[in-house]
Amino acid sequence: MQPRQNSARGASARLRLTLSYAGFLLVTGALLLAVVWAFLLRYVPPDAIWNNHEFFPGRDDLIRAFVPRALLVLALLLLVGLVGGWILAGRMLAPLERMTKVTRQVSAGTLGARIRLEGAPDEFRELADAFDAMLDRLEAHVAEQERFAANASHELRTPLAITQTMLEVARKDPSGVSPEFVDRLWTVNARAVELTEALLLLGRSGRRGFTHEAVDLSLLVEEAVETLLPRAESRKVTIEVAGDPVLASGSPALLLQVASNLILNSILHNLPASGNSTITTWEAGGRALLSVENTGPRVSEGLVETLTEPFQRGNERTRADDSGVGLGLAIVQSIIQAHDGTLTLRARPGGGLVASIALPLAPSPVAGLLGERHDGEG
Repeated sequence: MQPRQNSARGASARLRLTLSYAGFLLVTGALLLAVVWAFLLRYVPPDAIWNNHEFFPGRDDLIRAFVPRALLVLALLLLVGLVGGWILAGRMLAPLERMTKVTRQVSAGTLGARIRLEGAPDEFRELADAFDAMLDRLEAHVAEQERFAANASHELRTPLAITQTMLEVARKDPSGVSPEFVDRLWTVNARAVELTEALLLLGRSGRRGFTHEAVDLSLLVEEAVETLLPRAESRKVTIEVAGDPVLASGSPALLLQVASNLILNSILHNLPASGNSTITTWEAGGRALLSVENTGPRVSEGLVETLTEPFQRGNERTRADDSGVGLGLAIVQSIIQAHDGTLTLRARPGGGLVASIALPLAPSPVAGLLGERHDGEG
């Protein structure tokens, strides 16, 4: 699409409105004078006459007396229309000028600019409020995209760093490369590739770029637990899995990342010893539900509200070597929002956290089969 070429600017809206006001006032005045003129002509004789020593002017005398004054009145009306119209048009267009100013500021990159039009709730006020609401959503979306780009970069750094370390070890001692070593390297690299593809899909989530599939959350939990079990054992955290199979609608790779991040978060932010993490899946209220509940230190309600922000860690503690960079829940929040789901965080009374997600259910295969059969019969 070719960019729009700038053309010579015509008369301003204020000038056009001014001329419209003045023209309307002039036409109205002319019509009024015409009515008066027609009324006078009806009662004025064609010629002047004397009657009982009284002079009655004729139409010629009326023309000489009326026309100059009528033209003067029209000139005054034109002047009043131009001046008054210019002032009124300026006041009427002031909100538009303010909107134009804010629009230029936003175009220049100042996303925090707002119109905040005051006054009665008229059409201009509604337009300004709608524009401000759009700017609020735009600013929030841009900030979210910036946070997501930072989160994605940090999330990818871990598997890439592991791969680099393993390659350096293999480079220094090629003879020590065992089949187990190659398998481990293959697993880490495959995980990095899978995560990269998932993040690229999430980047297009606003356009629903990923394909929705029926995903069994219980199977995703089992896969994530199997991967993270060595981490839990090293920190002496017991993982318990309960619940029923439940089919959610979404991307398997992205939802696996959600389950992994929630479970990893429950392991890292648990008790120093004898901690517990319980993962439950079930269906309720037409939604697929997943809950991860873990023991741990007490978490204040104020801190819970900030845990989905990037680089925020539970209990604001000093980061340990394996505690991550505080991006797990931020990634979970982005993925869940892309799936039209909700993430709820709640502090446990005895310490620890409960993280719950609710996702749309996948269409029932039986319902789809019945629909196809019904279409075939029709």
